[in-house]
Amino acid sequence: MNNSMKRWEISSHGVDKLALNEVARPSPKAGEILVEVDAVSLNYRDQVIAAGGMGANLAFPFTPASDMAGRVVALGEGVTRFSIGDRVISTYITNWIDGAPLSWADSPTQGGPINGMLSQFVATPADWCVHAPESLTPEEASTLPIAGLTAWMALVELGKVHAGQTVVVQGTGGVSLFAVQIAAANGARVIVTTSSDEKIARAVALGATHGINRNTTPDWQEAVRELTGGRGAEHILEMAGGDNLRRSLQAVAPGGRISVIGLLESDEVNLPIMPLLGSRASIVAVAVGPRRVLEDLVRMVDQKELKPVVEATYSFNEVPRAFTHLERGAFGKIVVKVREA
Repeated sequence: MNNSMKRWEISSHGVDKLALNEVARPSPKAGEILVEVDAVSLNYRDQVIAAGGMGANLAFPFTPASDMAGRVVALGEGVTRFSIGDRVISTYITNWIDGAPLSWADSPTQGGPINGMLSQFVATPADWCVHAPESLTPEEASTLPIAGLTAWMALVELGKVHAGQTVVVQGTGGVSLFAVQIAAANGARVIVTTSSDEKIARAVALGATHGINRNTTPDWQEAVRELTGGRGAEHILEMAGGDNLRRSLQAVAPGGRISVIGLLESDEVNLPIMPLLGSRASIVAVAVGPRRVLEDLVRMVDQKELKPVVEATYSFNEVPRAFTHLERGAFGKIVVKVREA
């Protein structure tokens, strides 16, 4: 058995520092599993972490990326949750099993500050993984831990979305396209705001009811009002931050819900109080979710045959190209195929 493996590492902050190195293959300690990684999906967060740490204290050399799908190839002492050969996906917030979230400082996350997944093998605590969906390929399954779970957490676990409601989904990244499919599967009407008519058509094919081109209709909140007969949307997934949140407030229905997920335009929030009070809306921060909810999502994926949208798949040797694609944006997810069949 070959006792070495390859792993992508950065020696200091900067995506340009990515290097593919040969290192010793780890062995699972008590309570750990050794996973041969099949696929890793990239998130916007991975780009920010590699570039500057995103507030995390990284130990170099550092391996980026939090989300993986793979197969268990060895068990550490005492492991009972998995067997050799099981297909698994990683969790993101390692110690959030269920219930109320812990504080940010007490919630260690994979892919920063904890070493990430762009490696041929990872030894990880068994509690930090769940069984992968049976209906998805490894490339598809690797997109669930952050993007899929965030959309599910916002709409189902916290939002209790149901038939007859209207959901506004901003953009066509990984979280947004999961949200389109999840909302539609629950009988809601889905309005997508995005940057082109071509993206609108693709979102409609996934289950969206209407699309608003932000470039031709910058006051998209007024279009939402028109499409809902003046009422507004019960759920809005806020992906941009900054002034866009004001527009979301204008588009939300009385007593509705704005889930703040992204910060693509700004990492600050500045809202007038009186319109917020008048709307009686809830503005809720959604930062992924616990392991139990990821397991719920896995069951739903198999039951409803939800298929994640993967725009491009790169080989393990092409990780820098995958990050370049991530930086310019994608319709859905960017995935690295680590193990060739």
